[in-house]
Amino acid sequence: MNIILKNRFLYFLNYKLKCSVGKSGISYKKKEGDNRTPRGKFKFEYILYRKDRIINLETKLKTLAIKKNMGWCDDSKSKNYNQLIKIPFKYTYEKLWIRQNIYDIILVLNYNRNPIIKNKGSAIFLHIAKNKYQATKGCIAISKNNIKLLVSKLSLKSKLIIL
Repeated sequence: MNIILKNRFLYFLNYKLKCSVGKSGISYKKKEGDNRTPRGKFKFEYILYRKDRIINLETKLKTLAIKKNMGWCDDSKSKNYNQLIKIPFKYTYEKLWIRQNIYDIILVLNYNRNPIIKNKGSAIFLHIAKNKYQATKGCIAISKNNIKLLVSKLSLKSKLIIL
């Protein structure tokens, strides 16, 4: 099953889900910190989730519980750029255990993952939207109920196509 992102909606099966994207829109020319969502076709690598907030997550994808010391490196000077890291960490990173609920469920996309190219962009996730679907720093975001629905329908071969 493919999921299509077009005009700030995700389409799959018979569903049409409102979503938010990067503040600067969608682009093939993604760079670190440009607030753009990358255009292309991406696989879902695995799901990170808050075990203390999400009970019985139904999915066929590999899951990993978020711990308080987990982050995602967004510093292109680090050899761990665009990878899951343990904090404290000497380079800049996105903290994954946060008070807001936006990272209660994170689908990690394979954008810039194999090979990882420095400064091409990092931490491109599909996660829970903020209130009123505020723009992201480059991720895709949908409601908590919709992300639970989506992960329950995904297969290991599912892809996200961002148009």
